[in-house]
Amino acid sequence: MKVSKQQAQANRAHIVQTASALFRERGYDGVGIADLMAAAGFTQGGFYKHFESKADLMAQASACGLAESAARTAGASTEAFVNLYLSREHRDQRATGCTLAALCSDAARKEDEVRAAFAAGIEAQVSAMHEAKADGEEQDAAAMRAANLALMAQVLGGLIMSRACPDDSALADEILAACRADIQGRQDEEQS
Repeated sequence: MKVSKQQAQANRAHIVQTASALFRERGYDGVGIADLMAAAGFTQGGFYKHFESKADLMAQASACGLAESAARTAGASTEAFVNLYLSREHRDQRATGCTLAALCSDAARKEDEVRAAFAAGIEAQVSAMHEAKADGEEQDAAAMRAANLALMAQVLGGLIMSRACPDDSALADEILAACRADIQGRQDEEQS
């Protein structure tokens, strides 16, 4: 049976969404094409009708997940962003959490198209953070960008370290709390 262009696009989007969640949960190498297509409700044979390669899908799924992350935090204050990002809920929800936290180290060893998707996702997140901070104050754009990149690196590192510990361990929670407190302390110093 012939599938309409509209249905083919919807099927492709569904596969990308499914892949995005599975890759975040299991890593790029932890998901095979057969498992991925089965999870999306399709046969393995249909994969190459939608994607040139697994790397093509990895790039598209990463871009999808990174866009979701930027949209989730768009307009959030620094405090709200940090509290959301460095929460136990975010840490424990790998499949729906931040793509950067789940896949940065995997992406570093992948094809240029995957790394380019990450670079674009980082830029989108920095832009969203910049827009949230631009509250009418005249600020040095380069300094704000540097501060946003440093903040992203700290929350990302804190989340990754926390995820590396057993979920119910005191250390996993302590890492999140220490990062939140450090960032809040610096924010308080800047405002005084």
